Amino acid sequence: MRSLNPRVLSCLLIFISVSSVQLVKCGCHGAGRGRWHTRVVFTVFWANSNFEASIAAYVGRTYILYSEFHIIRNGLVDSLITWIWLKLICCVDLSWTTATTALVATFTISKVLKFLSGLKAVDYLPGLWVPFQPLSLLGVLVPEASWNPGVIFVWTWRHTRNIYRRFGSDTVSVVPFISGAPSIYTRSMDVTKQVVTVGHKTGAFGKTDDMGRAFLFWGPSIVIAASQDQWRKHRRIAGPAFNNDTYQLVWNATHKVYSDMIDCEGWLEKGTTNVSRIQSLTTKFTLIIIATCGFGLPFSWGEPPSHDGQMSIQQCMEIITLRNTFAIAAPNWAWKLPLPWVRQTRQAFDTMRAFMNSHIQARRDAINSSADDDTSKDILSLFVRASEHDEGKRHLDNEELIGNIFALLFAGHETTSHSLAATLGFLSLYPSIQDEIVEQVHEVTKEHGNGEITFDDYSKLDKALAAFYEGIRMFPAGVYLIREAKQDTVLNLSGIDEEPKMLPVKKGTHAVVDMIGVHYNPQYFPDPEEFKPSRWYANSTSNAYIADGEDHTGFSIGPRSCLGKKFATTEAVCFLVLLLRDWRVEPLLSVNVSTGEKETKEEWRERVMQAKMTLTMGVRDVPLTFTKRV
Repeated sequence: MRSLNPRVLSCLLIFISVSSVQLVKCGCHGAGRGRWHTRVVFTVFWANSNFEASIAAYVGRTYILYSEFHIIRNGLVDSLITWIWLKLICCVDLSWTTATTALVATFTISKVLKFLSGLKAVDYLPGLWVPFQPLSLLGVLVPEASWNPGVIFVWTWRHTRNIYRRFGSDTVSVVPFISGAPSIYTRSMDVTKQVVTVGHKTGAFGKTDDMGRAFLFWGPSIVIAASQDQWRKHRRIAGPAFNNDTYQLVWNATHKVYSDMIDCEGWLEKGTTNVSRIQSLTTKFTLIIIATCGFGLPFSWGEPPSHDGQMSIQQCMEIITLRNTFAIAAPNWAWKLPLPWVRQTRQAFDTMRAFMNSHIQARRDAINSSADDDTSKDILSLFVRASEHDEGKRHLDNEELIGNIFALLFAGHETTSHSLAATLGFLSLYPSIQDEIVEQVHEVTKEHGNGEITFDDYSKLDKALAAFYEGIRMFPAGVYLIREAKQDTVLNLSGIDEEPKMLPVKKGTHAVVDMIGVHYNPQYFPDPEEFKPSRWYANSTSNAYIADGEDHTGFSIGPRSCLGKKFATTEAVCFLVLLLRDWRVEPLLSVNVSTGEKETKEEWRERVMQAKMTLTMGVRDVPLTFTKRV
């Protein structure tokens, strides 16, 4: 064996020590992967007689295997600096060719070892072998291709390359060999309950530490809280805001905003109105409802939420949603680039933060003065009061306050807006279902002398609620429930009346509940491609009630299911029954400019009713025609 230069040996020991520290900082299972890196170094040493070049390659990688942000921000710079440092300090005469060859060799070996480790973590469960985990930063940034599935491959591949049919199981693996954690994807409700419900209670599964990076940009919140203690604290604070008084307020506000919308948009004068993108109305509508009912802010259709007359909050939300990847990955200097879209992005984020801070301060002043009777139960008041007066476990710092306000403002309108757009899109294709809903509205309201629809009628208007549930089923806003194994555990993959089939799951492995897979699983929903609101009735021949168990995952399931479920359904049912009572909805068909022929409804559905992914999943722009009922 070749004798080692003492300085090189010293450098080696320093690098191995530093690697362990850096890996711990990156949250990469600490000493275990520190030892793994040590093995890589000595593997390359024995494979390459030029030991100094091996050291250079090892250091130059700068651990890009583990930190996706370092790949973009620091990888090349650190590699260059380290290489120069080695040449100066160790006086090693390295050529660029030798160093690059060693670097590539080390990188390749590390990826092979990573891949083998990933296969072992999922116990060699059949599935996809891909360069990037589809939900990792690189998986999102790199364009979708046959070798890179993309973030919503469970939608785009569901007909042509359905992973569950391909591997003959409702639970499969996705093992990356460059970036991301090994994962288990499932469309099985039995496995889902083991991960989300039982796993939560036992502590075997929990939210990943880096989950919800887009929301964490604003601060910790109830939506992304990883620890159970943090989530419980935020839930205790927000819980009192969701009660029957709030739902009555939501119903009344929906009535008023609907009337304002019809007046301000001039629908009555037209009789027939074409809307090229229904999301422009549903987003504005749901944003006003959450702002007025959830946060006690005085907005209306004619005066939508804004800050100092600048960009409207609706525009801010749309830009933030579209540019969230930039916000997560961009270094500070990138925000100062003199590009129009960067300036627009910066203005949207700055306006949104100023909007929240101004209303938080106004509510704080009211709470600290006699003007506040300490009984307000809207979300904003509850969170501001917790930041001002509560001590100990329920106290919120300013970062948590901002994080929760943004998360609930966003979650309270974005997902409902998407679901309403999808529901109206499908209803436009099925006039008979519209007529069933309208018939039920007339049946329910005939007892009222003035024909008014009240909150007391909510439970009787199950056909509208069923249509909304079906819209959510076909386009779930939350595509994935992601949990991380917090300890070595097992999952039972067997079905009902089958022999147990136990899958060992290593700590750190991600379990991904595929909502699209669940919602389009024929085992739970026969004819899953068909829009059938009647599937949500307990008895399809009556108006009894809607089956509302855990089979409906549109609002998540388990202990951390959506706190605002009834807030959203109350708003949606009221909006749908008012709209359909007064207007007939039809698809706005495009015209072929060369032939002059209109597309068919089937062609319209194929073109329009497709998924679009931003922070949440929704349907593409839905063009509709509204005709006044007589």
